[in-house]
Amino acid sequence: MQVAILDDTGTTARMVLNGRLDIVGADVVALPLATLSGSKTSLIVDMADVSFLASIGIRHLVAATKALGRRGGKLILLNPNPIVTEVLTTSGVSSLMPIMRSDDEAQAALAG
Repeated sequence: MQVAILDDTGTTARMVLNGRLDIVGADVVALPLATLSGSKTSLIVDMADVSFLASIGIRHLVAATKALGRRGGKLILLNPNPIVTEVLTTSGVSSLMPIMRSDDEAQAALAG
């Protein structure tokens, strides 16, 4: 799993993930995700290049969503592939963290 943090200067950050969000990948994203969810108001997680999502990855995303939510913030998932989208939908977490298909859609969701 590779993690890149972009647009980290205001109240919203963008985290770009690339690889498998399995037990090894979740270990890689745990600290940056927790740090951003504790210091930012909103977080966009670009999941376009995530090829697999395990329950431990979902757990980290839910924890970040709850941390942001306690302070009135949001976590947005950007453009996960169909397989990852199905996992998110089947597990029921897509109701906690919206899935957006474009940057404009994600920015509009954060603004509104």
